Amino acid sequence: MSVHRCVYLLSRSHIRYRVCASTAAVANNTTLHPTRRTFENVSSRHSSSNSSSRPLDTSLFVPLTVKSDEVADGVVGEELTQPLDKSKDTRLFHQVFVSFRKYVLEINSLNAGLHIILSDICCGAGHIDDIFPYFMRHAKQIFPMLDCIDDLRKISDLRVPANWYPEARAIQRKIVFHAGPTNSGKTYHAIQRFLAAKSGVYCGPLKLLAHEIYEKSNDAGVPCDLVTGEERIFVNPEGRPSGHIASTIEMCSVTTPYEVAVIDEIQMIKDPARGWAWTRALLGLCAEEIHVCGEAAAVDFVTELMYTTGEEVEVHNYKRLTPFSVSNHAVELLDNLKPGDCIVCFSKNDIYSISRQIEVRGLECAVIYGSLPPGTKLAQAKKFNDPDDPCKILVATDAIGMGLNLSIRRIIFNSLVKPSVNEKGERELDTISTSQALQIAGRAGRFSSVFKEGEVTTMQRDDLPVLKEILGKPVDPIEVGIILYITKDIFVSLAQVDGLYFVCNIDDFKFLADMIQHIPLNLRSRYVFCTAPINKKQAFVCTSFLKFARQFSRDEPLTFNWVCRHVNWPLAPPKNIKDLVHLEAVHDVLDLYLWLSYRFMDMFPDANLVRDIQKELDGIIQVGVHNITRLIRATEDQSASPATTTSVRLPVLDTPSLRRGRGSKNQRKEPRAMDSSLSSRLVRDGLLTKELLQQLQREWVREQSQNGDDSNSANKGKRKKK
Repeated sequence: MSVHRCVYLLSRSHIRYRVCASTAAVANNTTLHPTRRTFENVSSRHSSSNSSSRPLDTSLFVPLTVKSDEVADGVVGEELTQPLDKSKDTRLFHQVFVSFRKYVLEINSLNAGLHIILSDICCGAGHIDDIFPYFMRHAKQIFPMLDCIDDLRKISDLRVPANWYPEARAIQRKIVFHAGPTNSGKTYHAIQRFLAAKSGVYCGPLKLLAHEIYEKSNDAGVPCDLVTGEERIFVNPEGRPSGHIASTIEMCSVTTPYEVAVIDEIQMIKDPARGWAWTRALLGLCAEEIHVCGEAAAVDFVTELMYTTGEEVEVHNYKRLTPFSVSNHAVELLDNLKPGDCIVCFSKNDIYSISRQIEVRGLECAVIYGSLPPGTKLAQAKKFNDPDDPCKILVATDAIGMGLNLSIRRIIFNSLVKPSVNEKGERELDTISTSQALQIAGRAGRFSSVFKEGEVTTMQRDDLPVLKEILGKPVDPIEVGIILYITKDIFVSLAQVDGLYFVCNIDDFKFLADMIQHIPLNLRSRYVFCTAPINKKQAFVCTSFLKFARQFSRDEPLTFNWVCRHVNWPLAPPKNIKDLVHLEAVHDVLDLYLWLSYRFMDMFPDANLVRDIQKELDGIIQVGVHNITRLIRATEDQSASPATTTSVRLPVLDTPSLRRGRGSKNQRKEPRAMDSSLSSRLVRDGLLTKELLQQLQREWVREQSQNGDDSNSANKGKRKKK
């Protein structure tokens, strides 16, 4: 018997065998369960008599089907723990087997004990089971977590998360739910209670909202600090914390006691990536009163969740302060735009295209989308809201759904299809939900704006009945099982959660972990870097993140000069859209530096200097967005430059002047070069694409060459006749 055979039998050793019984035993329904000694005796006798002739005849062995005596025991086991994922166990065994086999066959000198056992088995004097201890030792060497699998399961037990916050469970909190649609005053009432309290914390989904509450509180004479991932502002000159704090939801403290806490936009608890932050705030904030603001669809779910903490929910319902209606007519053409209109797009390319077409018509428009810096968004919003400013049209993404106060008369949906990421992390296109449509449509006719009534419609005629159907549906309630909480445990597969919870989507965390896995960092630093909020779609941001981690691993501080060299500061104003996108990425890189500076102050020491150039960069981006039409035009000219620089000449369309000159040599005009204004207008209006333009050029060249050949042949024929 060879070593290959030994290792093969080892892989089969986890299957029990039985020796075929005699006919009488089978007739008497006698089942023989051979012990290891019985198996050894049979195999030894067989191997001793045939070890030199032929291999073991395995046809005498039949796999024994093992059935559970008590079916209920298995069900109880699943209820106590969770269903077993046997596919993972099979893969794990296979990996260990392949590794052990390679180890035995390729190592120069085996362990003495293993060498002797393998030699005995090859000679028929040993049993394959004797390899098992060495096999298990090898398995624990390549998978160290097997030694502490029970401890890992305990660590990954995420059931009853309400018990993770003993400070919150030690007090009886009062939960007040302010439920209503957009522009109903629900957040206003919660903030009034926040301002009247001795101490309080506001938890919002956006930095813009936190800034708004920070400024509103201080303007009202209530000292309030600002805490976001990238910024800390203390109103006290000596740096002592104030009694009131406005923060983003991820940055709120669950150990500091407050009199009042406000959790805004509670419906975002179902967000696949950020929902854990709302769960943490709702379960863990140490406040005597917690005022929750959001859609009425979340009332039942929050009530059920608070039942697990023994706390009752007091619900205050609000109605919209100003009405809005759905128009019976679509806009269809940009020529039909009116002052106060806002066109909502779900693609940045659509924003570029539509803003270009609007300004060609002599109208000025503001532009707002998600990747713009907060200062630029506020500047564009101020420009649109200013009654003395000629800018009366707004082109924006659904980023206007929260955080900005805008004077919008009519919301126009350019499309009803929005790209999204499903629970598997896959990108897909889907029609917007009723909740999303109401959130966006509710921006029309705000109570504080000059337009007291709002209107909603679509750009395309076919989308209008679909929009009416969407808005006519009730908002789907948040169902049990959508609330999320992220686990810090890397072994997500071991996580156990209650029926109300499941683990958040941590694909971004894994993406960053894979990016820096080769960089030597301690566990805490590695974890902090992996939780950094970056846009992984921006290549420059990802590259900067990697360089930050490398520099950090060398214990070399990331100084202001180092950052300036990395981003090539100072930066010039953008000349085209590509430059503008790069400036937005640089702004995100500076945000990343500021975010890390509050986690590693000694390694990121120049936060104030970086914040100064970030403000300057914000101004440069504002200038670029203000001149976005010029940037789009420059981008179009650059993309069309290869066509315009060729020697190909296109015919002018049939015009009256050319019709008058036909047939007259002195009046006939030569086909002029491709008119840039004509081509750009055709491309801009969607009548001609760049690909069609190039195809038209090729066909024109082909026709010109054919006409030249025909004329040459005709001239030759005339000469022959003469």
